[in-house]
Amino acid sequence: MARILIVDDEKNIREVVREYAVLNGYETDEAEDGMQAMSMVTETEYDCVILDVMMPRLDGFSACKQIKKIRNVPVIMLSARQEEYDKLFGFELGVDDYVVKPFSPKELMARVRVVIDRSRKNDHQVMRYDGLVIDADGRSVTVDGVRAEMTPKEIDLLIYLARHANVALSRDKLLEDVWGYDYFGDDRTVDTHIKMLRHNLGDYRNKIVTVRGMGYKFED
Repeated sequence: MARILIVDDEKNIREVVREYAVLNGYETDEAEDGMQAMSMVTETEYDCVILDVMMPRLDGFSACKQIKKIRNVPVIMLSARQEEYDKLFGFELGVDDYVVKPFSPKELMARVRVVIDRSRKNDHQVMRYDGLVIDADGRSVTVDGVRAEMTPKEIDLLIYLARHANVALSRDKLLEDVWGYDYFGDDRTVDTHIKMLRHNLGDYRNKIVTVRGMGYKFED
């Protein structure tokens, strides 16, 4: 049975989310702020963290950044703020989904199921390309024996590209399958992540090829 952590300073929201989570077969724990959430993630292995943005002591964005350092756990962000900048900032931090308040509890549970299933379906796989080694299950990348420092979303993107080697992938396809949300706006976030990936891959940056007028592909 999957276990989720519900983090929100509003008790009524925690109760609503908990009620629907239990109805969907999940075990739940609750935290009132980001500091408490960090402590609980350190002690317990969760399958998903539902995290509010606006909280006392430690906001959701800061908490997400720290939680991702502690464990590679899927994070769904809740926020009354729907500006594109906030969403993009969340995804840059490695957020797996972003839900705007007020939200449908049923839809939230559907999104929880998607991120948990996505997290679990990746079987152990190590892809080697000379000195470039991509460990999909261990979520690590080494370049000529040195571990590359990458954000969770950069790793997600690289794994996806490598698993679809030699296939031209559009920006929209990458947004849909890697970010996992309906993206309304420009697709420059993909270009930004590709740029960072190439920088981190060093001598293997040319593995990621630009497909003019479409997107990108990984050449094995």
